[in-house]
Amino acid sequence: MLWEKKTQAPLPSPHPVSVPHINPNPPVETPMKETAYKPLESSSASSSRPTNLGSTVVLKGDLTGSEDLLVEGQFDGTINLREHCLTIGARGQVKAEIQATRVIIEGSVTGNITARERIEIRKTGRVMGDLVAPGIAIEDGAYFKGSIEILREEAREAAAAFSASAVEAAND
Repeated sequence: MLWEKKTQAPLPSPHPVSVPHINPNPPVETPMKETAYKPLESSSASSSRPTNLGSTVVLKGDLTGSEDLLVEGQFDGTINLREHCLTIGARGQVKAEIQATRVIIEGSVTGNITARERIEIRKTGRVMGDLVAPGIAIEDGAYFKGSIEILREEAREAAAAFSASAVEAAND
């Protein structure tokens, strides 16, 4: 009859078809547990978290340290981090003579900066003062007014000797 449905057997496939096995109970992954931060035992400037002067901190005076420093607040005076990195955060405002291994500026600095390795002025940075370092980077958009002196190897040794004598004279 025309209205009755005829059933046909499925044609065999020339290639066997594999159906992927789906596991109804997938394994549950457990996230790694947070562990307390343990700095490496090293003198490297990047091996530990920096000390932070928060955005509400206002300091005046001479600051000397043997660890990395992040300034988000206001500081007026001198900063000497001979073997470490100084970062001026985006909200940081510093009026100081600065000596450090590396200086990264995202905020505002008024004063001369001497670095043993590198000075970086990021696009939000504003610097009015002289820069002395073997490497200096100024991003597009940053403001800089002052002079730049790129140190060569022999000048770097003389600058290190000068900064050491300046620290000794300041401590006397």
